[in-house]
Formats: sequence, structure tokens, C-alpha cells
Amino acid sequence: MIYKIKTGIVLLVFATVFQYLSYGSEPPVKNANPKYVFLFIGDGMGVSHVALTEAVLASRESKTGGRQLNMTGFPVVSLAMTHAKNRFVTGSAAAGTALASGTKTSINTIGMDSARLRPLYSIAARAKAKGMKVGIITTVSIDHATPSAFYAHQPDRNMYYEIGEQLIKSRFDYFGGGGFKYPKGKKRNQPDLYEQAKTSGFQIISAKQPFDTVTSRSLPLMVVNPVLSDDADMPYQIDITNESFSLSQIVKKGIEVLNNPAGFFMMVEGGKIDWAAHANDAGAVVGEVLELDKAIGHALEFYSKHPDETLIIVTADHETGGLTLGYAVTKYETNFALIDHQKASHDAFEGKLKAYKKRTPVHQVQFDSVMRMVAADFGLGAEIKLNDWEKEQLREAFMASMSKEKVSLMKEENTMLYDNYDPVAVMARKILAHKAGVGWTTWAHTGIPVPVMAKGTGQQLFDGWIDNTDIPRNIALLLDLPEIK
Repeated sequence: MIYKIKTGIVLLVFATVFQYLSYGSEPPVKNANPKYVFLFIGDGMGVSHVALTEAVLASRESKTGGRQLNMTGFPVVSLAMTHAKNRFVTGSAAAGTALASGTKTSINTIGMDSARLRPLYSIAARAKAKGMKVGIITTVSIDHATPSAFYAHQPDRNMYYEIGEQLIKSRFDYFGGGGFKYPKGKKRNQPDLYEQAKTSGFQIISAKQPFDTVTSRSLPLMVVNPVLSDDADMPYQIDITNESFSLSQIVKKGIEVLNNPAGFFMMVEGGKIDWAAHANDAGAVVGEVLELDKAIGHALEFYSKHPDETLIIVTADHETGGLTLGYAVTKYETNFALIDHQKASHDAFEGKLKAYKKRTPVHQVQFDSVMRMVAADFGLGAEIKLNDWEKEQLREAFMASMSKEKVSLMKEENTMLYDNYDPVAVMARKILAHKAGVGWTTWAHTGIPVPVMAKGTGQQLFDGWIDNTDIPRNIALLLDLPEIK
């Protein structure tokens, strides 16, 4: 009998130690019911996007390897499958709905089942029904696919105006980042969504001074970045100026105003990681991942004050670009420090090219003038030497950029070469990436599993090889969220 008791104690101790080691430097939090939940979604952010960012940080210290981010220091790190109901390579609407509701749906569908007949209620809506505060934050338009999956139900992600109307009706407490893409509808003939939001009780902040003074008494609140593009998204971090908010600032303010005894749920999307990856823009990707990680740092600060009541999840809706660390021509050599020579995103650089072409008569547009712009924003031909083949590639891209005709009669070849981006801008960032040892395989999404990182109460539920639908299901379980019918 004594032998059996001792054996049981040994096995219990062994199991406890094994569990401790399985979750890194700290054991799982004992309390299984968090009160504060953060869900960070790096849109398009695969393992390689995170690894590239860490490698660039290490290169700034003249080190080989990677310097750990906030998110990669989490005790639970796993992978999630991302396929949609009707396609292996998913899109943001289907993936966003899966992450919001725990149910697979069809491509381009927002918050509805795959047949587009029945609404799917998100963990955000269920948290609100429970009495928790809810915040939705993104760097793209607030009615874009991923954020809208948490509050809207529409058969098509492009129904921006209808999605905006449902945002207002959601009565969520805090929206931040981009604005409405079509606040008066695509034909600009419908009632202004911003005015409707104000009428419904939302305070709208779009300047830094009032933003600094808002408190929980200001809820419900919309923080619309003072600087927006035509698509109502925030600037890339690589292009940002003092006139703009940053994602991390909006998240920090969100934590401040949402904090309350009943708890809160906050979804934060780094939406432009995806846009940068679509453009195969390594420099912009690094800037966006770093800014998302800085926002995660604010969640960690909150966690340090409420360790038994907080859960932080970081994941992605899908991978974009087929990013690789390693390039055929450089074989096993990399030089990630070269990425820091990039000073502008693809959007900003293409804007400069368009402005140059607009102000310069066609017969006066010169290759050397454009190359000076390339040198200024990418370091190519200046700090970074170009070989003859690279110069010829840029010259061919220049000719294609100046011509209004397609490079090839075959649509597939045009897509492979430049997609819908300016050829000079594509070639500049491609050469820079290749010299750094970075490659891209597509302009589109891929079906590669994405990272899942968890820290806090209930973190152990997110371990292993999981599906994206497991993430909201586990959050709902931990929060004991009510069903909505």
C-alpha cells in the first residue's frame, strides 16, 4: 500500500514537471476562467513573416539568428489549419468568420453559414451579450473582411455600406483604426455612416488632442485615424508621420477605456501585413509585424497586472505571399540588414512614380531620374551595388512602366511578372529582397498553416496542431459565453 502511494506521488510530480516544461518558463495559469481576452490577428502573417522580422532585428545588432518578439516569447506556440468550407486556400472573409464564430464558411462570406442563409454570431457579439465590453481595432478599413466578421452578417464582403450599418447597430464599445470605406455608399448617395454613428451615440475621434483626453465615459467610441487612404486604411508603419495614430497607440487607449469589472474582449488586426505581403514588400511587412508586436506589448503590460484573469492569443487568418527565407541565387547566404535600406512602402513609392510621370512630359521621362528615386527609397545603385543583370532588369521594368501596353499578350505572364503593381516598384523591392536572401512565391494567399501563440489563463487549450475554428470555440468555453439565437 505504501509502495503504491509513493509510486502515485512520483507519477504526479513527474506529470506536473512535464506539464511545466511543455509550456516554457512558466506553468499554465491555474484559473480557467479569464475575464480579459485579447485576440491579435496578423492578417497574412505566416511563420516566415515573424521569422523575417526577428532576423532583421538581429541584423540590427550585427547578430545571426533572431531577436525574440513579444509574441514569440509566449509559453504556448502551435499551428492552425486555415482552409475554408469550399476552398483549401482561404480568404479573409471566410477565415475571419472562422476565427470569429468557430464555424467554417464559404469564400467572401461574412458572419454567415456557407449557404449564406443563417447568421453566425461571433465571440465578440456573445461577449457583449454577456455584459463584457468589446473593442474591434484594425489598420485597414473598419468594415474590411476580418473586423467585420466579428459584428456583421453579409453574403458578400464587398457590401461595405451594409456592413457599416451593422457596425453601428452592434453597439460594441470601441472601434479603432481605419474608417468606413464607402461612408455614403459606392454611389455616394446614401446617408452618411459617420453621422448615423453619431446619432446612435458614438463619439468619433479623428484628431490626436481629443484622443488623448477620452476615457471610459466616452464610450461608445470610434477612433478614426486622421490620415487615411482612399481605401480608408491607415498608412504603413514605414510611411507613418506624426500626424497619424499608430496601431499600438489605439490598442493602448482601448485597454484604458474598456477596462471594467465585467471584463472585455478585444480583437486587434494587423491588416496591412497582408497588403504588404500581397505586394511582396518585405520592408513594409517587417514594419507592420513590429507594430503589431508593439501593440501586443501593451496587452502584456495589462497581463502583468491581471495575470490570473487575462488571456492573450496571437494568430493569423492565413499566410500571404509564400514568403521564404533563402533565395536560389544567394544559395545559403543572407544579409537581412539590407531590408532596412527601404524607406518607403510600395504604395508610397508608386505614388512618387505616378507624380513624376504626371509632371514630366513623356519624352522627358528618363531612366536615370527614376533610378535616383529607386536609390533614395531602396538604396539600390547607391549604398547597395547593382550588377549588370540587375540593372538590365530595372531597365526592362522601366520600359514596361512607361508603356501603357501589357508586357505580354498572355495574362498569366503579366501576372507572374508584375501582377497589378508598377513594374519599376516591383523590380526594386524584388532585387532588394533577393540580395537580402528573401524570396516570394506568389502575389496571393497560401494554404500553409499559421502560427498560434497563447499566454495566460487557459493557454493550454491552444496547444498542438489545431484548426482555426478551435480558437474561438476555446475562447467561448473559457468565457462561458451565451449562445445567441
